[in-house]
Amino acid sequence: MPIKISEIAKKINAVVIGNKNIKISSIASFTANKTYSKKNNPVIVFISKYDIDENKTPKNTTFLLNKTVYEKFKQPDKFNFLISEDTKLSFALLTNLFKEKTTTPKYQILHPNSYKLLVGHNVSIGLNFKYGSNCLIEDNVTIGDDVKIENNVIIHHGTSIGNNVTIRSGTIIGSEGFGNVKSNDSSWRHITHLGNVILKNNIDIGSNCCIDRATIDSTIINSGVIIDNLVHIAHNVIIGENTAIAAKVGIAGSCIIGKRNMIGGMVGIVDHIKTVDDVTISATSTVIKDLKEPGSYTGIMPISKHTSWKRIAFWITKLDKILKK
Repeated sequence: MPIKISEIAKKINAVVIGNKNIKISSIASFTANKTYSKKNNPVIVFISKYDIDENKTPKNTTFLLNKTVYEKFKQPDKFNFLISEDTKLSFALLTNLFKEKTTTPKYQILHPNSYKLLVGHNVSIGLNFKYGSNCLIEDNVTIGDDVKIENNVIIHHGTSIGNNVTIRSGTIIGSEGFGNVKSNDSSWRHITHLGNVILKNNIDIGSNCCIDRATIDSTIINSGVIIDNLVHIAHNVIIGENTAIAAKVGIAGSCIIGKRNMIGGMVGIVDHIKTVDDVTISATSTVIKDLKEPGSYTGIMPISKHTSWKRIAFWITKLDKILKK
């Protein structure tokens, strides 16, 4: 339901500059904003720095930003603005205003001699669909042909699944992402994740995995990916084609993993990391920087105070040059 921008401003501790009566129906990321503009729907876009082309930005855009970024706009009269002193906290409050309401799925039996299946509204399921016991599919889910979900699988609302996909027991697709902002009183405010998960074709996902939906756009697992048990893939992550991920891997938010990567067991990848195609990461490694060249990588360090660890890591990268000297 559209909300007047003046009402939004009060609820997220922001000040309106522009048309206070405009009604907002959704939030968009800046890269996806062109899609919304075709429908001529006013949207809010959160930006933390000025890196836009104002001439190519739709007029129906309202920007959530701080005063410093606002002052860099050359055509401020073209847009609407929500000015906040704490934009991250305001964004967290904003997402909660647009949280999607889901219905309570009802039991259905899709095939004779099958288990009952909880299915929500507006669900599309292709041919040769197989499922185990105690499975749940929420609203607005699309499932292609030759898909199999085993026992206790949950498919959350808005998920899109391609053809020839297997999801093994206990796995959750489209769960709420772990995005939180600390408020002034040191309590945590959760960022509601409004996006979805897209699983493309020929994917095999192991047991007890968790793939979080995106904050606004999509978490994407591309075709040919195989995932072992107990893997967590966070919000906004994109996994490239034919990548293999071993057990107990954790990939933090907004990482982009290249094609044909092989990620060993218990690897941890911090947020916003990018890897190129044809990368192999050894088991138990921790990835803290982009991997920009194909090849094998290993990074294992004992835990220590962060300031000490930074000094140690710096000198380790210089050891070969020191030895030559």
